[in-house]
Amino acid sequence: MIIKVGIFGATGYTGAELVRWLARHHRVRIVFAHSESHAGARLSDALPCVFDLPLVQADDAPLDDVDVVFSCLPHGASAELCRRALDAGKRVVDFSADFRLRDAATYADWYKHPHPYPELLNEAVYGLPEIYRCGIANAQLVANPGCYPTSILLGLLPLLELGALADPVVIADSKSGVSGAGRKPSLATHFVEVNESLAPYNIGHVHRHVPEIEQEMNAAWRGDGQVCVLFSPHLLPISRGMLSMIYVRLTPQAAQQDWHAIFARRYEGEPFVRVLPKGQIATIAHAAHTNYAVISVHPVAGMPDRLQIVSCIDNLVKGASGQAVQNMNVMFGLDEREGLR
Repeated sequence: MIIKVGIFGATGYTGAELVRWLARHHRVRIVFAHSESHAGARLSDALPCVFDLPLVQADDAPLDDVDVVFSCLPHGASAELCRRALDAGKRVVDFSADFRLRDAATYADWYKHPHPYPELLNEAVYGLPEIYRCGIANAQLVANPGCYPTSILLGLLPLLELGALADPVVIADSKSGVSGAGRKPSLATHFVEVNESLAPYNIGHVHRHVPEIEQEMNAAWRGDGQVCVLFSPHLLPISRGMLSMIYVRLTPQAAQQDWHAIFARRYEGEPFVRVLPKGQIATIAHAAHTNYAVISVHPVAGMPDRLQIVSCIDNLVKGASGQAVQNMNVMFGLDEREGLR
């Protein structure tokens, strides 16, 4: 079986990363790559790479010739082209936030405009295979998760599923490489602004990933009430990679458990989650340029009701393009590791 693929937004960081992974996938043929600003040129003209894919405008994209479409466009712009592909009967993996939230009012509140296709929100499946593998397999529309939510949710999932939190507020202190801000230049991502610094941004429960994280935390939560996240993102002076340091308080019963063993059991058999041995600490280097989430679990000496979890991913791979390929593999019944080894 050969899967014929189309890519909207091929010249951004995630689009170019997607091309790199799909190019080594033995069951994929890229039929078209899209860019409005570089239409008529080749991908290698638009950014330094070895891929001479011709770039087309959206109106010229041959949707009839593909099986699945990846949309690597930002929120707002992505929804329209995803709808066009769905109307053509194609399966879609969307990288934007346009279909991650299940509630249209929440989307409008956080993204400051009404959702253009609210009827599709219930159709979309959240694309975290470690939770929604069965739904992804049958989905027509997959909402690829954000990079911060991926690192945080995988670092929390065993605790949420066992209702182990005594405090409903989870602290997530996260750092991302500059590529997470996208390819469009801005003062905040200028080399001189970023180099030799560490900058928090959008703190105070205002980052747009907050409702996505909290939606999925509560979907997995097996305790009483609701849980929420105190999320602090930071910009690291590196190109790629992400580290989330997560702090939780455990119930008295949960405080007696071996959480390293519980995490290891929960992720046993997951092809792209690695729980490090006791005593090792996860770092960005463990996960960079791979589709792995690498997690380490740490009791706190003298505070048995506290636990620290370190969760690391590559923001462009498990946080975006690699996870999208993993989702495509699930959708088409392939080994999830195909093209990602």
